Amino acid sequence: MKRDELNDLAAFALVAELMSFTQAATRLGMSSSALSHAMKSLESRLGMRLLARTTRSVRATEAGERLLRTLRPALDDIQTGLAALSELREKPSGSLRITTVRPAANTVLLPMIPDFLAAYPEIGLELIIDEGLTDIVAKRYDAGIRHGHKIDKDMIAVRISPDIKIAIVASPSYLAERSLPKHPRELAEHRCINYRYTTSGGMYLWQLEEDGRPFQMRVDGHLAFNDGDMILASALAGQGIAYVFEEMAAAHVDDGRLVRMLQPWCPTLPGYYLYHPSRRQTPPALSALVEALRSRLHKQESRDAGKTTSIRKTRRKAAR
Repeated sequence: MKRDELNDLAAFALVAELMSFTQAATRLGMSSSALSHAMKSLESRLGMRLLARTTRSVRATEAGERLLRTLRPALDDIQTGLAALSELREKPSGSLRITTVRPAANTVLLPMIPDFLAAYPEIGLELIIDEGLTDIVAKRYDAGIRHGHKIDKDMIAVRISPDIKIAIVASPSYLAERSLPKHPRELAEHRCINYRYTTSGGMYLWQLEEDGRPFQMRVDGHLAFNDGDMILASALAGQGIAYVFEEMAAAHVDDGRLVRMLQPWCPTLPGYYLYHPSRRQTPPALSALVEALRSRLHKQESRDAGKTTSIRKTRRKAAR
């Protein structure tokens, strides 16, 4: 196979996956017209149409889909093999594209990025916030980060955070003229701040539990957001009761700006996992990121265990 033919096949795979000449051309560092010409030449050599073009979109034809299914494993193997060559260098290098939800980006990734990039200056990170369940293979991501229970079974998954505790909170100003709910059913008498899914458009059902048995509850209110930070900010502004991660609300509870409620019904949810496709070789840059995240989790769990031990000792002394 000639070098140009391999380049054209790789370019075709990118166009078919992105469904856009413009985006593919930008990624390849060439003009859209040059890319379009290369695709027409490829179709001419093969004697069939691979891409169906309209004024607004482009998609693979049936023949193009069949070719893509053949090309993708081979191109992935080539990319992985090239990345593995960096093991011969002193430090891993390359670019990592990660799809993640915003809370994981804020609480897990952003705190470790400065030390990670200082240790691996030749690795580049691209983080894309996406609340949906992204197909990381089709979208050409190196890895994704989601809650453990949302990850497909055919992925390699690595736990990178402790389990997540839920807190139901409201500001003192909101509660000043209202009674504090003592049972989840009393939430019907309150304004609750909802979370709306970006992908499906539906409202998130509050996950609760009673005597260890999980159940879901629909709540009502005047506000809904697709962002946890905005939900927390609205609760701080006295706009209603919010269902948030305990870590997000802890400092505000400690300083009295928020009041916790219904703690016996607040569950602990699975933590975050980094997941990636099963491959014969994991790219060295991704291996370095996984190891950094696992090390951070180990240190965090050790600190939490130390705090728990200290609290128990303090309570035992107080009991004497």
